[in-house]
Amino acid sequence: MQVVAKNLKLLEMPPMRILLGTLLLALALLVSSGCSRPASTAQTAAATAADEAAIRASTARWIDAYNAGDVDRIVALYSEDAVVMAPNAPALAGRAAIKDFLAKDIAGARAAGLKVTDGTGTAGISGDLAWHAGTSSVVDAAGKTVATSKYIEVWQRVNGEWLMVRDIWNDDAPAAPVPGS
Repeated sequence: MQVVAKNLKLLEMPPMRILLGTLLLALALLVSSGCSRPASTAQTAAATAADEAAIRASTARWIDAYNAGDVDRIVALYSEDAVVMAPNAPALAGRAAIKDFLAKDIAGARAAGLKVTDGTGTAGISGDLAWHAGTSSVVDAAGKTVATSKYIEVWQRVNGEWLMVRDIWNDDAPAAPVPGS
């Protein structure tokens, strides 16, 4: 009890009262600043349209590079920690795994005379994140469609550049039956 009384007497001294008041004010400001709303990440319509166009152009560059067999140009569109989820394959994490997979996939497509074409799609932007979803086709050397699929890409703006952080696609047709089943 004497300790409490002694401490209360210390608070009655003017310098301690000023210090306590300053600390309480600083604490109140700190708490109230943490409760404020975050700054808006809303963009103008023109900025959103420009970002969506940039995302669509990057997808077109991906397809052009795939058809040209330029794996390095494709991999440059992905972030260092990107994840690709291709059909009938485990998830691929990181540029090295993505590059290895795409090199083999492109080699097979080129040997078979196949090319990828882009279909219709939509895109959306939210701050530094974007998505692009659409359809694509695989055509043979005669131009005949041999497969159709859909995809969704998630992009993130990193140092002013849009990089793909997630990429998934799957075929519209069911997988071929396993022989002997």
